[in-house]
Amino acid sequence: MNTSGPSRPAATSLTARRKLLLVWAATVLVLLGVVTAGVVRSGPDPRTEFLAGPQTQRHEPAPAAPAAAPRAAVDLDAEIKRILAANSGYRIGVVLADTHGGEPRSYGDGAEFVAASTAKIITAVAYYHLVEAGEKSLDAPLGSFDAAFQLQAMVNASSNDAWLLLMQDIGYPELIEYAASIGISYDPEQNLLTAAEMADVLTQLSTGKLLNAEHTQELLGYMQKTNNERLIPAAVGPDITVQHKYGELEGYVHDAALLTSGERSYALAIYTWGEDGESKERLAVIHGLTKVVTRALLE
Repeated sequence: MNTSGPSRPAATSLTARRKLLLVWAATVLVLLGVVTAGVVRSGPDPRTEFLAGPQTQRHEPAPAAPAAAPRAAVDLDAEIKRILAANSGYRIGVVLADTHGGEPRSYGDGAEFVAASTAKIITAVAYYHLVEAGEKSLDAPLGSFDAAFQLQAMVNASSNDAWLLLMQDIGYPELIEYAASIGISYDPEQNLLTAAEMADVLTQLSTGKLLNAEHTQELLGYMQKTNNERLIPAAVGPDITVQHKYGELEGYVHDAALLTSGERSYALAIYTWGEDGESKERLAVIHGLTKVVTRALLE
């Protein structure tokens, strides 16, 4: 009887079977790995912000905001003519001049009007001119105050007393002569001007052709925030600077202004006559004309 255990060939056979099982097991694991990888690659891509990497994130562009409708262009000539035709019961003269040059545009009545207080600007520039020539002084007594005070009162508060004092100090013949020197036919006793002449005075003033820089700025400053802002200034938006001189006398209602926005600047003179004075209807005409101009050229 053999008591030394199983023979060597049996042990070798067992070891071979174990190796074969390990090989099969390894083969199965490899096959499972291949199948799993294929499933993962072919499965749905979640594409979420959290799971997707930088190369796979997709950001759909936000829908573009609807473009603003372009503002309809204003036919300046047609609109002004329409307003004049709709208000034919008034005499109306309108002149618009680009202060940078070019021919002024004229509409309606081009004849002379009684200029009322708009002509105070001619007196003002004439007096400043004499000061610059050394013939007058702003510090000189004039009435109860000095000439500087009377100039401001005449333009900013439209004082007729100040106007009379300044014209008398200049002298009527000298005032006529000065007006002619700047291309304006003006007699202070008749006080007649066309809207075109008034627009020309404002254009020359704003471009420094009449006075030095200091006096130009001083006078233009008096033409802001005056004692009557109901005419042209009332129809102008806050982004437009208005320097103006109004005039009202026995049915004549006028306003003449410099309108400035950025580098753009225009002189606008609106002269009107009617039976009703400064009525709502008259104001509506002046406001309508002003709005057409600012919409077409300054807004």
